Amino acid sequence: MSFEHKVGVIDDDDPFRIALVDLLGSLGYGAHGYASADEFVAAGGEGSCDCVVTDIHMPGMSGIDLKLLLSARGSKMPVIMITARADAGLESRALASGAVCLLRKPFESAALTHCLEKALKG
Repeated sequence: MSFEHKVGVIDDDDPFRIALVDLLGSLGYGAHGYASADEFVAAGGEGSCDCVVTDIHMPGMSGIDLKLLLSARGSKMPVIMITARADAGLESRALASGAVCLLRKPFESAALTHCLEKALKG
């Protein structure tokens, strides 16, 4: 099956990551999961994805650090960040790093779809 857009899903929570990859597949996206931002970078994910959905807080490189690394490398790949935390200033830090959206877990599939459409248009 060929998908128009490929999405990298980065989250250290295995069940959540697997569920999100499955959800994206059911929505018509090609999706591949990575257990960490470091794994995504090591696997060359930035060259094989049109968009990334990443958790912010993970062991090793955070989602915000990943976005800053991608930007430093000249990547224009859109990044959607997700988190279960409600830390003060987190949303402004995520958006200041260049994230397209910040979704708080748990989120509705419609919210994810909206963010993906925003990220991938154009």
